[in-house]
Amino acid sequence: MNRICIIGGSGTGKTTLANNLGKQLNLPVYHIDGINYFENWEARDKGERDKIILEKADEEKWIIDGTYHATLKQRLEKADYVIYLDYSTIAQVKGILVRFIKSHGKEKKEIQGCKERMSWNFFWWVVNWRKNKRQQIIEILKEVNSDKIHIFKTRKQLNKWYKIKFKEEIQY
Repeated sequence: MNRICIIGGSGTGKTTLANNLGKQLNLPVYHIDGINYFENWEARDKGERDKIILEKADEEKWIIDGTYHATLKQRLEKADYVIYLDYSTIAQVKGILVRFIKSHGKEKKEIQGCKERMSWNFFWWVVNWRKNKRQQIIEILKEVNSDKIHIFKTRKQLNKWYKIKFKEEIQY
């Protein structure tokens, strides 16, 4: 496990898992949202963002969390371990609401200068994520060596795997 790609919808805990795995495995962690955004949620140029992501993916060791489709195929090919958090819409909505309640107005550690926020557009994007994005991910995953793909349908499944693998609970 030297190159781990963590994908899934918003609110599934990709960032938390990446940070936990980074500590366990002593691997550098790259959050795509942190690459994509400057302070105050100003988006980076997509071409520049994708170039940076692919440069990180060329490194020998990494954990990259984020599902951004533009570089997904390349990251999945280079990864030796893929974790797909394929949670229900209800679980995703619960995840973003809990995150918002716990962290509203606080700076996100993985996105310097950006405070946790919620908008109706984002909320509805999450509600529709499985309907609009999931099938694209499934199709891309079909092109990847299935031996390196690990799909978790619930946090309980993920936590059980993590506890078996690392003899401790995920720190949320």
